[in-house]
Amino acid sequence: MISKLEQEKHKNPTKMEGNEEETVTISLLQNSTNPTIKNNIPRDSYNLAYIIYFILGSGYLLPWNAFITAVDYFQYLYPDCSVDRIFSVVSQLIMLTTVLFLVFCFSKSHAYVRINLGLGLFLLSLLVVPFMDVVYIKGQSGLYLGFYITVGAVAVSAMANGLVQASLIGSAGELPDRYIQALFCGTAGSGVLVSLLRIFTKALYPQGTRSLRNSAFLYFIVTNIFMIICIILYNTVHKLPVIKHYTELKTQAAAANIDKQEQLSLPGRILEIIGKVKWYGIGVMLIYIVTLSIFPGFITEDVHSEFLGNWYGILLITCYNVFDLIETSTTSICRNCWNFNCVVSDCWVGYWLNCLLVLGYLMLNARSLVFISCIPSL
Repeated sequence: MISKLEQEKHKNPTKMEGNEEETVTISLLQNSTNPTIKNNIPRDSYNLAYIIYFILGSGYLLPWNAFITAVDYFQYLYPDCSVDRIFSVVSQLIMLTTVLFLVFCFSKSHAYVRINLGLGLFLLSLLVVPFMDVVYIKGQSGLYLGFYITVGAVAVSAMANGLVQASLIGSAGELPDRYIQALFCGTAGSGVLVSLLRIFTKALYPQGTRSLRNSAFLYFIVTNIFMIICIILYNTVHKLPVIKHYTELKTQAAAANIDKQEQLSLPGRILEIIGKVKWYGIGVMLIYIVTLSIFPGFITEDVHSEFLGNWYGILLITCYNVFDLIETSTTSICRNCWNFNCVVSDCWVGYWLNCLLVLGYLMLNARSLVFISCIPSL
């Protein structure tokens, strides 16, 4: 069966050759070498769009960082619960479920609606903990109804994270690569911000229950303010000329490819995408498994140092977040110096280096256990 495009081509080959060339130019816009197109792209004045995407990247990870950083206070309130593990399991499961629903059930919903809904849910979940503490908990330990409500707030925050993170990454992926790089750089920046807040509160407040409570309040207040800023900025960024330009081109590209989209069902499109990116996806998944086993893996466990005392865990997490920010920023500085193949190779090198780090850690622990077990026989 001859498609409409082929029929039109037979009728008017000269016109169709021009249309085909235009279609290719639109769909390959970001990598286009056409000087006319490059000259027509508006400038990102003062890098405003880049800065906004950096802040948005910080915003969607900041609520999770606030919950996990205040874990000392939650552990005091609910001493019989493994707070950090429960938070992690609930958050990851809810977030994965939300993303799967978006992909398979709500793929045609508008990203603008999803992101604003997610940011609103972030605000709601972050207000629960301080409000409940003032009204019900009041710094008392052992009120486990508060724990269940807090876990519910974590679940709502994870749902919001799934909505915002998946939609923002998808939206930024339709723009030039510097904007998705800004998004991921912002996620690292959120960890640095919370780590600095934790160092500040620990240095400012004396040790005790009241200091833990004040610190947790500060985390959630700062994060709520940050969420309001994110809502304002996200609803502003679409008005910038550079973003409007790429949005219009995306609309043209979608209209040009509408016949192909109608031929493929949703599962067919998903399988086609998976087939193209499967190896990169496997690499990213392995990197995340190794990375999350480090933080919030063994770094948040019972690590201790006689010299640094209870500062040791805080400084470890801060170092992790700072070097994560340095690493993601390096891609922005050097992206014009690397070709695509080098970037992919560096991803795999980073994965194997992470594996060696975890292997070395496990071997070090094993040697320590062997040494300890041999002490009674000496």
